[in-house]
Amino acid sequence: MENKEYLRLVEKMSPPSKHLKNCTFAFLVGGTICALGEIIFTIYQNLNITTDNARLLTSVTLIFLAALLTGLKVFDKIAKFAGAGTLVPITGFANAVVSSAIEFKKEGFVLGVGAKMFTIAGPVIVYGTVASVVYGVVYWITTLF
Repeated sequence: MENKEYLRLVEKMSPPSKHLKNCTFAFLVGGTICALGEIIFTIYQNLNITTDNARLLTSVTLIFLAALLTGLKVFDKIAKFAGAGTLVPITGFANAVVSSAIEFKKEGFVLGVGAKMFTIAGPVIVYGTVASVVYGVVYWITTLF
């Protein structure tokens, strides 16, 4: 009996869920970032840049834009509105690196920016590197047979 009363009280006191709204905003903003990437890619291809180089330049451009918007404190406002939608891997990664660098810049370029820049993004780099090595080994083993 006590458990049901507690659950009713929790339900009564809890704010209404905003999952649908949050998912919609994340979808729209994440989709917009991806669409922007496609537009940038198409522009580079229309400039007669090879497909591989256009892909590279698109990634670099998205990283630059995310870093610039983070430095101008605009990315945080977009993230507050969009939530997970801004975590499209390349822009979210750029934001994580630049945010750490900005936060610790007062400690100097070596011990602040240089040492702390990858505190958030470092585990992502390590995980990505380890995952790619494991994938490569598994791929290599499966091609032996």
